Amino acid sequence: MRIGRNALLRGGLGIAISVFALWILVGSVDIDAALGVLRTASPAWIAVMLVTATIDVGARGARWRALLAPIARLPYRRVLGYTYIGYLANNVLPARLGELYRSHALGDREGISRTTVLGTVVVERVVDTIMVVAIAAAAVLILSIRGVMTSAVLLGLAFVTLLMIALGLGIAAHRLPGADRVAQIIARRPRLLELGRRLREGLAVAGRPGTVAVALVFSAVAWTASTMTFLIGGQAVGVELTVAQAALLTSGVALVTIVPSGPGYVGTFELTVVSIAAGFGIPRDAAFAMGLLVHLVILVTTSIGGAVALVAVRRRRPVPAVPPVAIG
Repeated sequence: MRIGRNALLRGGLGIAISVFALWILVGSVDIDAALGVLRTASPAWIAVMLVTATIDVGARGARWRALLAPIARLPYRRVLGYTYIGYLANNVLPARLGELYRSHALGDREGISRTTVLGTVVVERVVDTIMVVAIAAAAVLILSIRGVMTSAVLLGLAFVTLLMIALGLGIAAHRLPGADRVAQIIARRPRLLELGRRLREGLAVAGRPGTVAVALVFSAVAWTASTMTFLIGGQAVGVELTVAQAALLTSGVALVTIVPSGPGYVGTFELTVVSIAAGFGIPRDAAFAMGLLVHLVILVTTSIGGAVALVAVRRRRPVPAVPPVAIG
């Protein structure tokens, strides 16, 4: 898989953002005190966190399989493997390049157009963003929070609206006024026309209400598990969180990861947790310890799962290419 110039630039920007976040953290948190809090973490609660983190990824794998189903029916175990591979790639590559990598890996090994697979990932990201903004909005209302978080939720709502408009345009682009003229221009480059057609095939799964409904259900399971991971992570280091507070931390971190950052969201993850938790009156050192613990559990779970899946995929013979499926 070749990485283009835009991806490299995005990766460089992501690393710079992570370095900046780490610089802020070092200047605002007593690292030694935070590590002291982390050393008191309960092994029993950490074990439960590993379970909830695994459920989280499992639900996301099921969601992706549901979105892929109109194009190709793949075994859950294999789709889960590619999901883990994407997480592993995100852990070692900046700027969420793991999303591209898992699309490439699944398409290449399962005989499906990689561009079509990428279209399903775009739909998945839209579904995820809708869910995250809804969780954040509900948490802000329950906690009666004002200021920066309220502004962030409003920006998130605006972003979701733009995403849905863009997705709708992507699906119906061939029916829009002037589409024939654009098609004639693009027709001079058959490869570009074919890529556009394949991408639209992937995006078209968003036009199937049943498929989207199933994706939303699995998203709800995934984000419930994510919230539980934060809730239990707080318990592990002696930080008492309410469900609404854990939900706001979860959704806040998710919204921040939309912005390019370094490998594994290092720095941006912890800074977001510390910033949001400060609004709850949680000491910055304890908040940093909690955020670091949750982050480490996620990184360990997804890295081990990704490594196992990568070995399994490379041992399996690629599936011959399947003909494209028209999605109405």
